[in-house]
Amino acid sequence: MFARAALRTSRLSTSAASTLSSTAALRRRLASSLVFLEHKDGKLNDSSLSAVIAAKVLGNDTAGIVIGSKADVDGVIEEAKKIEGLSKIYTAASDAYAHALAENVAPALAKVLPAKSISHIFAAHTAVGKNVFPRLAGLLDSSMIADIIALESSGDTFTRPIYAGNAILKIKSSPKDAIKIVTVRTTAFDKASVGSGSAAVEEVEATTGDSPTKYLSEELTVSSRPDLSSAPRVVSGGRALKSQENFNSVLDPLADALGAAVGASRAAVDAGYADNSLQVGQTGKVVAPELYVAVGISGAIQHLAGMKESKMIVAINKDPDAPIFQVADVGLVADLFEAVPDLAKKIESAKA
Repeated sequence: MFARAALRTSRLSTSAASTLSSTAALRRRLASSLVFLEHKDGKLNDSSLSAVIAAKVLGNDTAGIVIGSKADVDGVIEEAKKIEGLSKIYTAASDAYAHALAENVAPALAKVLPAKSISHIFAAHTAVGKNVFPRLAGLLDSSMIADIIALESSGDTFTRPIYAGNAILKIKSSPKDAIKIVTVRTTAFDKASVGSGSAAVEEVEATTGDSPTKYLSEELTVSSRPDLSSAPRVVSGGRALKSQENFNSVLDPLADALGAAVGASRAAVDAGYADNSLQVGQTGKVVAPELYVAVGISGAIQHLAGMKESKMIVAINKDPDAPIFQVADVGLVADLFEAVPDLAKKIESAKA
């Protein structure tokens, strides 16, 4: 009698496990991911390509969405269709979406996500992503998961840095959050290829919120140098440069010789040596170039949080005990006012 009962319980347990497994598999098949494709002046932002790679980790059907004015959408859609790994591109065009105002873009996303049975939405952890996605999370009454560096294929567990990158936190999202709202640290993921994709395009209804916010103007620092966020080589200067004049006269020749972007520590920005748009660190841009040259930067943890994932770090500092040397691959203890000009000349000579 007992043996029969045990056998029956075992069969029920096996059946229940099979049902749960089938349900989980069905959920994975029905789940789909959406990537918010950021753009400006009709050109796709490369950072969104890293968000595509993050979304593909889940193994779901993955689509992209382009939101903007009609001119912006028309300009970027051909490039967006060619992103490898995307099955469809949704578009929403309206003058209200110009300049990616969160007050207008977030309601549009909030309407699309449930209508298209989206389970996860991803964006790059850029100024736009950090502006739009918290408002989207509020509209959907869902938690926002920010600045991830990894995720599990289950779709509910994510990894992100905390305490300026000195600790790594693993987060499991609540089952109550039907839609996971995620921003991605672009330096932690490769970029999706553009050119081999052939996504279909579907237009969705333009929806905006009732917001009094209006775009007035913007002031941009125009530079012929590579963009700091995506440059393969970066030369950054710190407070030891002592003045804005020195910052430019010392760093520019080296950056020109290397074909590099110019960055700065927060101390240099606060001292007025460099524009805020050049700041690298916890409260600035996070970069991971092939080569990062730190000139006169001591290496505070806030700065290291923005560049320590660089492939090769070269530090030039006259203080042999500067913390920057603890993370540097190559260190030069020298007076930067002598070493940097000499290095620039030798690089130019080697190129000739």
